Amino acid sequence: MIAGIIVAAVVAVLIIAVCVRGAWENHALQCNPLTVEDEKLPAAFDGLRVAHISDLHNTRFGKDQQKLIGLLREEKPDLIVVTGDLIDKRRPGMRNALDFAAQAVRIAPVCYVPGNHEAASAEYPELRMRLAGLGLILLEDRALPYKRGEGVLTLMGVADPRMCVPNENAAIARCMQEKLAAVTKGVEGYQILLAHRPETLTQYAQAGIDLVFCGHAHGGQFRLPWGGVIAPNQGFFPKITAGIYRQGGTQMVVSRGLGNSWIPIRLFNRPEVLLVSLRRAKTPVSEKK
Repeated sequence: MIAGIIVAAVVAVLIIAVCVRGAWENHALQCNPLTVEDEKLPAAFDGLRVAHISDLHNTRFGKDQQKLIGLLREEKPDLIVVTGDLIDKRRPGMRNALDFAAQAVRIAPVCYVPGNHEAASAEYPELRMRLAGLGLILLEDRALPYKRGEGVLTLMGVADPRMCVPNENAAIARCMQEKLAAVTKGVEGYQILLAHRPETLTQYAQAGIDLVFCGHAHGGQFRLPWGGVIAPNQGFFPKITAGIYRQGGTQMVVSRGLGNSWIPIRLFNRPEVLLVSLRRAKTPVSEKK
């Protein structure tokens, strides 16, 4: 009997410890550096610093988002990219998203594409209008030239396929393929794509995209030494959750994101802002291991 009580007490303490850790982690914001090397990168963009924001999900980081904005100010990025799910369909409201956007545009140009939660939210048309009014560059199924010094590359974005197809992987993959064919038509030179979903890496590679920024996977929600536990559209023990992935000549940067959705807690998976430094390399991407 005593042994049973001890075991129950140990289990209770572990559960409490996990809950406390998770509650702390949900707002323990961190900035993680990454370096992307690509021999195709125009020389003028060597050293470009890109802050990658994803999956805010209507989360607040300090009053008026001051913790998040303060971190961005300290890092001084040249460009900020936002890859969807600023809002959350389960928690109506857009103030946290707008507080972030209004201040981020004062730090660097901000490019944005909507995610699956914007697609499912009745608030998105108003959010879209207000983001544009604040000066965000909305890259919904379009491409724009981006100049730096004497160099130029193409920034492009695709709205999440949930805007027009069911949440079924085959339909999403087909829709993504169609969107990419349209947005890359006639585009030459180095291409940087903003999209929400990392699980469609094959479609990005087939389209010949050089560099992709994605979110959506939430880092696998609960991170173990060998990776995440669960991710949308990938299920249990997903293969693509955080960091840099390569397929052919395409590289994809995946953010663990900032907020939570239907699973309300993270574990060993702090909210992150990625600071991605672009470097012109000598070794072709397709030859890297």
